Amino acid sequence: MLRLFAFASAALLASAVQAQVKWDMPTPYAATNFHTENVAQFAADVDKATGGKLKITVHAAGSLFKANEIKRAVQGGQAQIGEILLSGYSNEDPLFGVDSVPFLATSYADAAKLHNVSKKAIDERFAKQGMRILYSVPWPPQGVYANKELKSGADMKGLKMRSYNPATSRIAELVGAQPVTVQAAELAQAMATGVVNANITSGATGFDSKSWEHVKYYYDTQAWLPKNVVIVNQKAFDALDKSSKDAVLKAASDAETRGWKTSEEKNKWYLEQLAKNGMKVETPSPALKGDLRKVGETMAAEWAKSAGADGQAVIDAFRK
Repeated sequence: MLRLFAFASAALLASAVQAQVKWDMPTPYAATNFHTENVAQFAADVDKATGGKLKITVHAAGSLFKANEIKRAVQGGQAQIGEILLSGYSNEDPLFGVDSVPFLATSYADAAKLHNVSKKAIDERFAKQGMRILYSVPWPPQGVYANKELKSGADMKGLKMRSYNPATSRIAELVGAQPVTVQAAELAQAMATGVVNANITSGATGFDSKSWEHVKYYYDTQAWLPKNVVIVNQKAFDALDKSSKDAVLKAASDAETRGWKTSEEKNKWYLEQLAKNGMKVETPSPALKGDLRKVGETMAAEWAKSAGADGQAVIDAFRK
């Protein structure tokens, strides 16, 4: 009888183990970055809601796949879920870069509007590639970091400017700087070794990489608010039971709401930390702002042309 009970218990345990699903989730940013903290909370919420039936292991700072490898890894099933910078793939499809058109959407309210009018078209593109977007969260507004004072766009000529997507590379070209592709996880080292001496990114990335140790100026241009998206392999999602699917979607909805709120709240704090650590945090001069806006106008026209009818429809809906 005892042997039968032990066998039955072992069978039940084996069944429970088999029922547990494990997902790997690569992310590009440090564990202390607010995006990664939000991802960790999302994973914990899923774990709790499913009673441990679905376990998501977060691999931060590009430790499982580098930033530019994550989308392909999720699409191919090497990772079931992952976080990417959407505009990092605008060479693949211009529509992915809509939130990085300079000076198109420069506030959280505008970024939310742009997100809403572009969401359907972007979701459809990921669906065709066998993936689903679960949620998106914006970075704080983008500013310019430099190792020297910038009074106008002409002062940016010759700078070695870090680029992280096609839009930042194009800005560098238009102001006469040299674009250098560097992912967030390698930014601190790139600045320390002189590979780059300028950067257009958020206060969050500047804080994470301790930019004040290498460059002394930050210009709060509020150029755009690029978004991260969390994507899941559609087959992996479809393989879940209904209760687990519902748990993932609920946790994703909560993560999106929480992430947008945190991004806006932390924006001011990040800039305060830059200043506290000795960086000159400044409003751009009228000349610098005007020169950068001209760059933005050029890029907006280029983007609309490359994105075609879908892109123009998004711009028209946004400006309505």
